[in-house]
Amino acid sequence: MRPARWLALGSLLALAALLEGRLVGEEEAGFGECDRFFYAGTPPAGLAAEAHVKICQRSAGAERFATLYSSRDRIPVYSAFRAARPAAGGAEHWFLEIDDPASNLEEGTDETDAIASVNNLGSKQALCADYVDSDYQRGQLFPFSLGSDFHVATFALTNAAPMTPSFRERWYMNLNSLMDRALGPQCGGGEDLYILTGAVPSDRRVHGKVAVPAFVWLAACCAVPGSGWAMGFVKHTRDGDVIEDVMVKELEKLLPFNPQLFRDNCGETEQDTERMKKILEVVNQVQDEERAVQSEEGASARSSSKSERSALLPPEASEERSSFGGKLMGLLVTPVIKLFQLLYYLAVGILKNIMYLLWFVTKQVINGIESCLYRLGSATISYFLAIGEELASIPWKVLKVMVKIIRAVLRILCCLLKAVCRVLGIPVRVLVDVATFPVYTIGAVPIVCRDIAVGLGGTISLLFDAAFGTMGGLFQVFFSICKRIGYKVTFDNSGEF
Repeated sequence: MRPARWLALGSLLALAALLEGRLVGEEEAGFGECDRFFYAGTPPAGLAAEAHVKICQRSAGAERFATLYSSRDRIPVYSAFRAARPAAGGAEHWFLEIDDPASNLEEGTDETDAIASVNNLGSKQALCADYVDSDYQRGQLFPFSLGSDFHVATFALTNAAPMTPSFRERWYMNLNSLMDRALGPQCGGGEDLYILTGAVPSDRRVHGKVAVPAFVWLAACCAVPGSGWAMGFVKHTRDGDVIEDVMVKELEKLLPFNPQLFRDNCGETEQDTERMKKILEVVNQVQDEERAVQSEEGASARSSSKSERSALLPPEASEERSSFGGKLMGLLVTPVIKLFQLLYYLAVGILKNIMYLLWFVTKQVINGIESCLYRLGSATISYFLAIGEELASIPWKVLKVMVKIIRAVLRILCCLLKAVCRVLGIPVRVLVDVATFPVYTIGAVPIVCRDIAVGLGGTISLLFDAAFGTMGGLFQVFFSICKRIGYKVTFDNSGEF
């Protein structure tokens, strides 16, 4: 079964746009129908580059996952997919995308079918031939064991990066363990789980073409309402390193361009910390299992090196051992050697178990101490927050008490005033008149003075009128008397006149 038409690298239009330098930026366009593999339908922001191409990985007429591919490093920047589904086993069947517009082959096809008929084969992507005679294998960022279509979509070379056999085995083991035991169970079975797996290139290259990852990473976003969470994981390609758990923001700082992997940080304000703690507990178990696997690999490597050294002994030594004395000595010494070997392996096994037990106990103690310290810190912070709230509310409470005291004092004064008024029986109007008496008195002084002046003037005028009237009356009486006396004289002496 060949895959259907692809969105980006396999698409002839996208490749032509890439060659002409007209490919739109990552933040200007999404992955088309494959946007559903991203949280909130939004791909990671900040990973735009001219050499990055978007691919909507399809097979059997359906979208399977999305890949951002670096045609410069010839490895994927990341692959995005949804909840994991178990896949059946089978043989690896790798294929590549055709980037020759003149070819009539399908976009996804076998490399052997395209070598003779495609021009510039592998100019923008890795080939299976790039891994020949190297210490690296093709490692999937989205492993086939997490997908429902084993034979097709996950085995695109645009989903592969160079990995050593041991590293690839541990990477697959880590992903399967995390998905089956931690990420899926803590996200409602994985129906609302969004996964990003990526690789960060180093300076090393396979045959000068394909970049070897410095480390691979995984970011998970659970979008269950009210019970969501976000976690990140990093695994370095150095020998002896185990997978590490990090917060998504810390993972973003480790990646080039410091991108934002999930929109709104996967609902950061509503994340469930209890589920994240359970995931971390499983991560600790996965790390212990990986350390145990590395120890077993180291022991098997040492035993194989011993057998190789014994096989490379010179012929003289073998001849000496074949002698009778050597056989007799070997017959006598072999039981003692076997006994010492048995005791040695028994002591080593007991010591290893003791060390594992001490490591487990120490880890549990450290986890318990961390939990106690976390709870103590949370309680201390809550205590100080409560004290701060009480201290901040003291001025308001004091102000409220002072207002109540002032209101009480005013009420007491009003009551006292009413009591005094009632005891004295003085109406309020009398008090007002008494209060206004000085004002009215001062205002009446000019009027009284004017009235006094008018009275005095009238009195003096009356006195003058009385005096003049009296004198006039006296003169009238006098003249009247004089007239009478003169008339009589005149009458009596009329003959003399």
